[in-house]
Amino acid sequence: MTAKKAIKTIPVLLIDFRLALRNILRQRRRTSIAVLAISFGVIAMMLSAGYIEWVYKANRELTVINQLGHIQVARTGFHDGGLADPFLYLLPDDPNVLSALQRTPGVSSVAPRLNFSGLISHGDSTLSFIGEGIDPKMDPSSHNLIITEGQLLTPNDSKGVLLGAGLAANLGVKTGDAVVLLTNTTSGGINAVEGQVRGLISTSMKAFDDNMLRVPIGMARQLLRTKGSHLLVVMLQHTEMTDMVMGQLKANRILKSYEIVPWTKLADFYNKTVALFSRQMSVVKTIIAVIIILSISNTMTMSVMERIVEIGTAMALGVRRRRILGLFLLEGMLLGALGGIIGVAIGYILAQVISAVGIPMPPAPGMSRGFIAGINVTSTIVWEALILALSTTLIASIYPAWRASRLVIVDALRHNR
Repeated sequence: MTAKKAIKTIPVLLIDFRLALRNILRQRRRTSIAVLAISFGVIAMMLSAGYIEWVYKANRELTVINQLGHIQVARTGFHDGGLADPFLYLLPDDPNVLSALQRTPGVSSVAPRLNFSGLISHGDSTLSFIGEGIDPKMDPSSHNLIITEGQLLTPNDSKGVLLGAGLAANLGVKTGDAVVLLTNTTSGGINAVEGQVRGLISTSMKAFDDNMLRVPIGMARQLLRTKGSHLLVVMLQHTEMTDMVMGQLKANRILKSYEIVPWTKLADFYNKTVALFSRQMSVVKTIIAVIIILSISNTMTMSVMERIVEIGTAMALGVRRRRILGLFLLEGMLLGALGGIIGVAIGYILAQVISAVGIPMPPAPGMSRGFIAGINVTSTIVWEALILALSTTLIASIYPAWRASRLVIVDALRHNR
């Protein structure tokens, strides 16, 4: 299209826009019903997508990242074979590695972590446990814990023990009681240390609470008689920086011989949750799209049937069929835009109100407590809602618009006579 033709086309488009706007405003009752149908579909889509987005974020920030860290650095093969032979994959106490991680732009903290298991005794009771030696100040794994009794570990506490609420109940201990930890050392021997219960903690997983305990990493190293650790847990300033920092760490020659794994590869439950909810959201969007298409198609068909004489008169006066087609498509898009904007506005307000009140959720299977959910409406959800409204109304308008443009002029002029 040349510049001259484009300039001539602009006034025609403005005229068609005004005609389309007048036509949809002329039938206010029918237009209102169509706009309400579109708006309800957009609102339903925004609220459901916003809830799922909230679940993603809550799962990612409060469970996945606070337990795993953004990035884990370990000896090569630890994540595949570390559970079978943990002592084979101990990291050496190398200050150069720690310094290289801490100097990387975007890194907020680096914390060592030492995994171990064994027996815990109190009085005549002895149970097995799965433990972690952590840095109480730097390790992110304590951020998502709920203290049911007592307090968290402090950096100066060398003999403190945090017990899962279930493990403490089964063992019959409370805050302040002394316990003995027994485990195998790195050399194959047996060692034991005595500690004092500082607090009882709870996570969202009951099975985990029945077996877990946390101790300062110095106490864990004394128990295992080692100076190393299994992991260096790297926390970043923002989760979105994970890929960027991963590239920098893998390019660092000091870290070439280490296994560097982002949280996205470690969070199997999170990844499966995202995949499941994404499929469910696709089904919801499809249902909403079908409802909008059917309602708008019916509205546009009725509009064509009522205006057959008008269409015939317009074509008799020289209006081309493709312009008739474009006029009805434009009417459909205006309905979609109007319904989409109203739906987005109402949906956003409802999301804020619902989030402020909160959505009480019961404990999921295998979890020990419920939670208060919200609705997180992002810019992506808003754009998807608007695109859904426009695309579905455009699709719904195609057949009625094509039917209007294919009318025979003589038959159209004689209609209802």
